[in-house]
Amino acid sequence: MNRLQKVVDFCIRHQTILGCSTVSLMTVASEQIFSSVAFQCPCNSWNMLYGSSFLLAPAVVLFLLGFMVNPRAQHLLTGKCSPEKHRRGTCACFCQPWVPIIAKASVAPFTWIAVALLGANYYECAASGSILTKYFYCKGSGTDCRNQLFKLPCDEELSANFTSERLSLQAQSQLIGWFLIASIMAVAMISTFFRHYCSPVSYFQLRFWKIYSEKEHELFEMKAKEHATKLAERNTNCFFEATETAPFQTPSNADWNKISTIYTIKSEEPYYSMLHKYASTYRGNSAKSEEEGQDPTVISLVDEAQTNV
Repeated sequence: MNRLQKVVDFCIRHQTILGCSTVSLMTVASEQIFSSVAFQCPCNSWNMLYGSSFLLAPAVVLFLLGFMVNPRAQHLLTGKCSPEKHRRGTCACFCQPWVPIIAKASVAPFTWIAVALLGANYYECAASGSILTKYFYCKGSGTDCRNQLFKLPCDEELSANFTSERLSLQAQSQLIGWFLIASIMAVAMISTFFRHYCSPVSYFQLRFWKIYSEKEHELFEMKAKEHATKLAERNTNCFFEATETAPFQTPSNADWNKISTIYTIKSEEPYYSMLHKYASTYRGNSAKSEEEGQDPTVISLVDEAQTNV
């Protein structure tokens, strides 16, 4: 049991790395299957378009799919066209939340491109139909050289003779692939160290923030399901049993908007999320309203969830 708990804790602690690794492995397997089953270079004037499509189109699809399934992207986009949410802000404030989203969405497409380049099939097909390759290999030659260039991906013997004194298309593809992998790893390492270096809080506080965010999300989901179940039960009972509806407290649109903004931890603010900030502000406004003899109109459900947390 202790070993299982250690494994679970390890997975939770490194869930981002494990998630990216899983996506990469699935992408590698998909590329290998796709390359062996579906790809067949036409070896004519369509080489450039055909090879480029297999190299880049799946990467674009995977990138867009990464955005679609990312809940953080949905969080940022939901309701942004609403007139009530049009707020002015700096470009840095707008772009900062999108950086980790783009990074996660780019894992699968960059993996696809890198593996495809190492395999060299797509690049060899596309490059054999490009104008640059024609200029490099067939400079000063006639139409026959161009026709032979189209047939390189389909004839290994012709390819060996054609590129005997030059760097082959497969070697070019693999060099570009390794350069891409090395560049991605360098950017990932630099960005990781830079993010920690520019963190507004200490290492242990940052770990505490991550733990708090996970627990808050779990408790919020549980409380939301419980509240939704009670509300649905009240409404269905009213419809089928013709009972009167009892008063039921639910958050207002303004309250939902207050906790729906992506929160970035700051050293000058003693909060760990928008829900934490809302709960603290609610308590302050409630105490102030009671002193002035006013009845606070803020909903009680989210505050109750926070005090239970």
